[in-house]
Amino acid sequence: MPPVLIGVAGGSGSGKTTVSKSILDRVGSAHMAYLQHDAYYRDRSNLVLAERARINYDHPDSLDTDLLIEHLKALRAGSAVETPRYDFAHHVRRADTRRIEPCAVILVEGILIFADRALRDLFDIKIFVDTDADLRFLRRLTRDIAERGRTVESVIQQYLDTVRPMHLEFVEPSKRYADVIIPEGGFNTIAIDMVVARIQTMLGQTGG
Repeated sequence: MPPVLIGVAGGSGSGKTTVSKSILDRVGSAHMAYLQHDAYYRDRSNLVLAERARINYDHPDSLDTDLLIEHLKALRAGSAVETPRYDFAHHVRRADTRRIEPCAVILVEGILIFADRALRDLFDIKIFVDTDADLRFLRRLTRDIAERGRTVESVIQQYLDTVRPMHLEFVEPSKRYADVIIPEGGFNTIAIDMVVARIQTMLGQTGG
């Protein structure tokens, strides 16, 4: 049987990674491959850093979604793939890649994975993590300063210029395609329990 493809979407800072890691921990990483859409940002190394910093990274065009689709189809066919790795501090792809082996369950996380129909149609289960805008912003602010070397001013400016407008234009409307909506992200243990139980059932059906 082909692997089960699961998509976890939601706004920036909604708790997608927390939900994804909860699923991975509960189901078991031996059964699952985990890919993040934001590893597929297009390489902008031909531009100087100041130009790269001005790009709208919250628009679908900033991502090489065709490559992600190619990789998911390869994994579904039983082939390993070399996924890109991204340097968020310098806005370029890293020279090294990450090898992903085919598994019984393939979990993909990203803010825009339901905005593209060709990608959206690959998923057997579509999960949307729904969290209030103020919490999402505070989480993004904390993460970008701690993990991506950003300043408070740059995070606020990016949020106002691109993150919020693109969320309203692309991310929020894609919620209607979800099979499951999880309010409050990783803190909603009941919803995560239900998703994990469903995945475990599907694994049993596929001999995983």
